[in-house]
Formats: sequence, C-alpha cells, structure tokens
Amino acid sequence: MPDPHTDNELGLSALEAGDVDQAIKYLAAATTSDPSVPTLWLNLALAHRTAGDDGGERAALERALELDQLHLMARIRLAELHERRVELGAATDHWAAVLGICSRISNQTPELREVIGHAREFVDGRQQELAAAVEHGLADAMQRASERDRRRIMAATDIMLGQRRPYSSQCHGFFYPFLPPDEFFDRGHFPWLEKLEEATSVIRDELKTILASKDPGLAPYIRMPPGTPRNLWSELDGSPNWSALHLWLDGERVAAVCDRAPRTAELMESLPLARIPGRAPAVFFSILKAGNRIPPHTGVTNIRSIVHLPLIVPEKCGFRVGGETREWHEGEAFVFDDTIEHEAWNASNQDRSLLILDCWNPHLSEEEQAMILNIFAISERQRPDKPLRG
Repeated sequence: MPDPHTDNELGLSALEAGDVDQAIKYLAAATTSDPSVPTLWLNLALAHRTAGDDGGERAALERALELDQLHLMARIRLAELHERRVELGAATDHWAAVLGICSRISNQTPELREVIGHAREFVDGRQQELAAAVEHGLADAMQRASERDRRRIMAATDIMLGQRRPYSSQCHGFFYPFLPPDEFFDRGHFPWLEKLEEATSVIRDELKTILASKDPGLAPYIRMPPGTPRNLWSELDGSPNWSALHLWLDGERVAAVCDRAPRTAELMESLPLARIPGRAPAVFFSILKAGNRIPPHTGVTNIRSIVHLPLIVPEKCGFRVGGETREWHEGEAFVFDDTIEHEAWNASNQDRSLLILDCWNPHLSEEEQAMILNIFAISERQRPDKPLRG
C-alpha cells in the first residue's frame, strides 16, 4: 500500500544525494497518495526547482496554496519564482501577500526579517516604478485638467498604489445618506470665499485688538461634563491650549463678542451660512497655542461644511483631512467635511489663529435644506422635556 511518509522521506534523501529525477518520482508519489498535505507539495516544488523545471515548481506551489492560501512558505517560493522569471506583476502580488501574512507574526526570526525586508523593498520599488509610469502617462492630460480633476485623479492613483487609504464619513450625530465624502470641497461650490478672503486684514485686525485687550474672553474649546470617561479629548478638556471666542454659537448670535468685532460680524451676516435654529451656524476665532495639537477626530453631521480662514499662522503648522495634508496660508480659505477624520498641529513657538464658520454641504439642494430644517423643527417640538405648543 502506498505510504506518503515513506515516499516523502525517500524523495528527500534522493534530492540530498543529487538524484533529482528519482526525487521527483518519489515526491510525486507522496502527493498522489495524500494530496491534502501542503508540505508534500512544497517538497515536490523544491525538487522541480532543483531540476530547473519552473512549470512543475509553479504547479506544485499553487496546489499548496489551494490547500492553504495563507501558507507563508508557499507564498515566498512563488514570489521568488515569479521574480526569477521577471514576471513582475505576479511577483508583486505574492510579495505583497507575504507582507500581509508576516504582519500577523509577532516573533519573527532573523531569517524571516530578511525575507520581509526583501519583500518590502521589491513591492516599494514596483510601486515607485508604477507611480513614475502613471505620472508620465498622464502628464499631458494633467496639464489640461482642472484643479479639481487633478486632485481627484492623484488621490485615486495614491490609493491604487497603497500610498493613501480612503476615508469615509463618520458622524456622531445627524447623518445624511448619499452625500459624497469629499475631504476638501472644490472652491467652485463657494463663490463667496473671495469676499471672505478680501476681508482677511479687517478680521485679523479686530482679532488682534481683542487678543491685546485685558480680557480677550477666550474659553477652552473642549469642555466636557464632570464624570466623562477618559477619551481622546481629555488632554484638552478645560485647557487654554485650544481656545475659542464665539461670534455665533449653536445658531445664536453672541452680541457681546460681535460688538467687539463689528465688521467681522457684519460680514458673517451677509454670507450664506447654515442657519439652523439651536444648531448652526458656529462662527468663532480658534486659537491653538504653540507646541500643541488637536487629535484625529470626526464631527457631528455631514450636512454642513467647515470653512477655515487663516489669520495668524506661523511656520510648522499643519492640517490633515483624511488622506490629504495642507498648510494654512494667511488669507487663503478652504472648506472641508469634518465628518472625515481630521487633525491639526502647531509645532511652532507662536500661537495659531483662524476664523472658523460653517455652511451647508454644497451637495444638498435647497429643497433638501428646507426639509432638514423641518425635521429638526419637528424633533424639537416632540422633545418630552419641552411643552408642546400650537
């Protein structure tokens, strides 16, 4: 009766003795007797490799993977085979799979670390070659494309190359389905940004006057109720390291602050901000002190867009939304979706100051805006802690 264990031992002995043909005969017999053991297929692949039979080696290794797609040695040997044959696409796929499998291995031997190093070098090199090829192939089209289209195709390419991951909208409050999760909105949606930017010097001067006063009125931006469990905001809770001065808060005009920045307030009245009773807009000066950062987080609702107008921005300040990082430039506004993970930092030795305001998500129609307002109004009337009216 055929014995796969005996055939395997005879095959390995023949291979060690240099009798490759006899080794293949015995090892093939072992896989025939028991085709369910990946190790037997790996030994047969080794014999074919020693014989210079790439086809036989590939077939044996692929049979091993059919039994276990996460078999590390089978993946390594297939990656080596395809790399040796300059079959770069397949080699890249298998080396990438090797990296994925190894990421789950905590105790890596020196030999395995060497393999991982080669795999990473190979995959990174292939990605760089592909990136250069894509850049060259798109050069003419990119010159003709709009700023929006260039940004989108570059992001798509980075995701394809594994240099960037896609981010989704994550709301902690009201979520409106089917809105595109755009990290930074195209300026074409907000033609009034130029009006806002033209007023930068006026707004900055009013802020400087406030900051130079005896009592600027700044308050910590993060103020959590007592007893809140420790979370990502704990370090900034009640801290002046990130402070704010609100001109509008939860949709209510803060008259005392608007009186201190009257021209800024007048401008805000003229802009198409999101006006939702009890909720929006929020308009405030945001001060991030030197050497501090705001941790990665997401916002409350995707029906709004957040506008940043940089007023006082030292070097070494930055802002990331999803996979895109930008620097603030004084007087240059941008608009982003704060339900996509974002963070900010000030690594300078001076404070950073912005004017922040919110407006409607540009992908909402006026009819949708009206219905959303109605939803909130109905919700407020149905709150059990308020008397019903009308």
